[in-house]
Amino acid sequence: MSAASTATPPARDAREAGWGQSLADGAPGIALPHIERARAGVAGWEPVHRLATAMTSEPVHAHPNDTGLFRGAPAVAYALHTAGHPAYRRALETLDRHIATLTQVRLHAAYCRLDTGLPGPAREYDLINGLTGLGAYLMHRHHDHRLLREILTYLVRLTGPIRVGTRTIPGWWATGSPDRRQSPRWQGGHAGFGMAHGIAGPLALLSTAMRRGVTVERHEDAIRAICDFLDRWQVGRGQEAWWPEMISRVELRAQTAAGVGPHRPSWCYGTPGIARAQQLAGIALGDTRRAHAAEQALTGCLTDERQLATVTDPGLCHGWAGLVHTAHHATADTTTGGDLAAAATAVTGRMRHHVREHGVPTDDGFLEGLAGMVLADTASDTLAPAVRSGWDACLLVG
Repeated sequence: MSAASTATPPARDAREAGWGQSLADGAPGIALPHIERARAGVAGWEPVHRLATAMTSEPVHAHPNDTGLFRGAPAVAYALHTAGHPAYRRALETLDRHIATLTQVRLHAAYCRLDTGLPGPAREYDLINGLTGLGAYLMHRHHDHRLLREILTYLVRLTGPIRVGTRTIPGWWATGSPDRRQSPRWQGGHAGFGMAHGIAGPLALLSTAMRRGVTVERHEDAIRAICDFLDRWQVGRGQEAWWPEMISRVELRAQTAAGVGPHRPSWCYGTPGIARAQQLAGIALGDTRRAHAAEQALTGCLTDERQLATVTDPGLCHGWAGLVHTAHHATADTTTGGDLAAAATAVTGRMRHHVREHGVPTDDGFLEGLAGMVLADTASDTLAPAVRSGWDACLLVG
């Protein structure tokens, strides 16, 4: 175990607005390594209880427009459920009712939008802000649930094409720009490929649910539709394979991505998250060819010095920790030899070297800070990530 694994983020009180209810960079995410250590019996519950107090010291936000897995009531409930402590049972029951209501409102709005035949925003369906994230929470909390199946049914419908004039576009085509900034490139919207805000997130949720025996009508068809789209946009083969992070309407019409790649290997937008989602799809469908191709693509980006040179921080979202944790989960599922395992071990060493050279993150958050790095580093000490609490369910790599 590295020194980074033994350093847990400080359990501090809320300082910034929203900090108490942010899984990305606030109390719920910072609580996760404390929860993991408490459940492993190597630390006490006091830091968790202090952070839980910070999460609930003000009214928990549950407005459908302002909440998702990483923000508000779902973020708080995610951390409290992950703790598995009886002290949080009543709070979780209250949060469950609010999360059920906001999920139903979000689903109703999504179906109204689908009925118009027009594209909508990525935050309707994505992992960070949308229904995929709420589905990940429900699967983590309940394994199977009526609302989880309703979200899966929505995602199935989302994979149907949209007709715009004489052309068709993917059903998950998103309006506006990926970063919410005005740009001529995104006037016609975009399609994201990655785990955090693109179609890899829904693919991972659909595939993980199927793997766990939770299925809905045309579930397999939806998985195959997404995989077919990813196949059409794959660049290169074997360990040279990669995907765009996103494409514009002009690129869709030309059937060619404008950017030069491969891009930064990251959980959030890059090949690691996209490849892991496809490996999960291959496993769920019993498609060993697809699973093996995904493992090859992941191995390639983990061993390509040009790609690794673009990784400049240790965090989960787009840094070393995200690479490490995604790679170790993929390694635990592979049946095709030791190349991926060796690459996962090597990239773990690269993360620890980065920490020795540059120090741990100054931010203590989950997605980009110390909390996420500590969790990934600790889990990487075994071939199959040793996750007792299920803290990583929000990443959809497990």
